[in-house]
Amino acid sequence: MMLRKDMLSLAARRLSEKGVDDGGYEARELMGLAMGADCRGPEFLEHLKEEPAVGEEKRFNELLEERLRGRPLQYILGEWEFYGIRIKVGEGVLIPRQDTEMMVEICESRLKGRRDLRVIDLCAGSGCIALAMEKRLSCQKIAAVEKSPKALSFLRENISLHGSSVDPVEGDVLDPGTVGRLFDADLILCNPPYLTSMDMEHLQTEVGFEPEEALFGGEDGLDFYRGITRLWKERLLPGGMMLYEIGKGQEDDVMAVMIQHGLQNVRCLKDHNGIYRNVIGVKPE
Repeated sequence: MMLRKDMLSLAARRLSEKGVDDGGYEARELMGLAMGADCRGPEFLEHLKEEPAVGEEKRFNELLEERLRGRPLQYILGEWEFYGIRIKVGEGVLIPRQDTEMMVEICESRLKGRRDLRVIDLCAGSGCIALAMEKRLSCQKIAAVEKSPKALSFLRENISLHGSSVDPVEGDVLDPGTVGRLFDADLILCNPPYLTSMDMEHLQTEVGFEPEEALFGGEDGLDFYRGITRLWKERLLPGGMMLYEIGKGQEDDVMAVMIQHGLQNVRCLKDHNGIYRNVIGVKPE
């Protein structure tokens, strides 16, 4: 029987050959799951010198085959980290991405000194943004709005997991009735579906496992920016801020939408890779 380190080496090579960017990292994560152990702890290296426990090799190979078929690592693990917070995920909810952490960084830098903020997170999905905002800022009230029953289930689970006071709101962000149920806010933020029809035809295998309704933003990818800005600007308090994540190359169009609807100081902001990733605007005082 192979040692765990030999199983790991073989799995890493197979993943890399399949085009996985960091096959070694993903193989360790799968090994930790199969072992029921923390693959990031120092004792993990010692365990790799041992033979697998009964049934462990079979379990590891099953997990590996799932990943080789394209199922996202995050769905296999059942959780992922976002801004230092453990987030439960699975089929039916968008996987938290590092790019989206920029939204939290922007809000921290602009609102850190403010107290008792009232915040609305639209298209909330797993709740990762709302939970990070609650942790990093002084918030009097946070609502997380989500339409999908599956995503809403993960949202509620994550709120419970972290003992959060975020209020999960079931509703369609493009329905005026949903807008009418919410409070006036200092901050409205959203990472909406923004892929175009062409984008949807060329999805990476892993992304194809994620819910289409969390990805597709209409023919040109801008449906949600138009609808949300038009409806939800009414929920912004004077001086309140609206913040979006955007797709690559959408900055001019989204800025134009926000300006058209009367928001001021509209800016596009780059992420750590130099790509315009967010657009921000402020309601006039």
